Amino acid sequence: MSDNSSTQATISILGGMMTLGLIDNFVRLIAVDAGLWQFHAVRAVMALAIMGGMAALGWATIRPKRKLAVLGRSVFTAGSMLIYFGCLAFLPIGVVAAGLFTSPIFILLISIVFMGVRVGPLRWLAVAIGFVGVMMVIQPNPNDLDWLSFLPIGAGVLYAIGAVATRAWCEGETTLTLTAGFFGVLGVFGVIGLTVLTIWPMPVADGTDGFVTRSFTSLTGTFLFWTTVQAIGSMVGVGLLFRGYLLGDASYVSVLEYSLMIFASFWAWVIWSEGLNLLAMGGVVMIIISGGIISVRSTAK
Repeated sequence: MSDNSSTQATISILGGMMTLGLIDNFVRLIAVDAGLWQFHAVRAVMALAIMGGMAALGWATIRPKRKLAVLGRSVFTAGSMLIYFGCLAFLPIGVVAAGLFTSPIFILLISIVFMGVRVGPLRWLAVAIGFVGVMMVIQPNPNDLDWLSFLPIGAGVLYAIGAVATRAWCEGETTLTLTAGFFGVLGVFGVIGLTVLTIWPMPVADGTDGFVTRSFTSLTGTFLFWTTVQAIGSMVGVGLLFRGYLLGDASYVSVLEYSLMIFASFWAWVIWSEGLNLLAMGGVVMIIISGGIISVRSTAK
């Protein structure tokens, strides 16, 4: 990788992570009077319309070569984002992002258990460092355990399965195909959630506390504006991420993805005056170190 490519890859990844870290902070504005399921359904329509236009212009194809493989992969990645965005309404974004980025740990464990990969002491040490880092971020109280604090780790597990599935099932598929599959399944999840909550309504709390159980609401100007920002911002952020992977070595680029936790926490501090304490910040650093070791060593192997 040339110095110029390395620089461009770095700028692309950091730009993508900064964009995603910014727009994800505004989910709580959507969560005030709209629901998780409606958000995903509407955002999916917007994103698929944009990608359909790109395909119509001949920029890329969204037709999958292996439909079931793309569908299976999309179910796991969409499931991880369903948990991720649901948690953003009631947990600090730094905690949610830290849970999502436990994925390298689970990718390694899946590779060991199901793919027979042999792992040396350095990567086992990285797993231990990552686990300690997660506990430092979540800071569970043994006398008052709240399972919701651990929910973002579920996003990390599903994201890890999706990552393994991408490599194992989806070789040769285009970036636009995988992105369209992801948004398509997420949109289907949204419609299913809306249907279930319409037939069997649940108690809905006021404000962001009702984000997950809220059914269809009127499409207010605030909702449409911030959902549009999310749809366009997600396309820009993911596009920059994929561009970084095209320009740079995977082992180098994957470590830069961890900057999302830093950007997300920074924007939360700027916009909401919400920050992580020193212990949690130390945990984020340990998760970044853990993921960096696993990514570099796994690529080297």
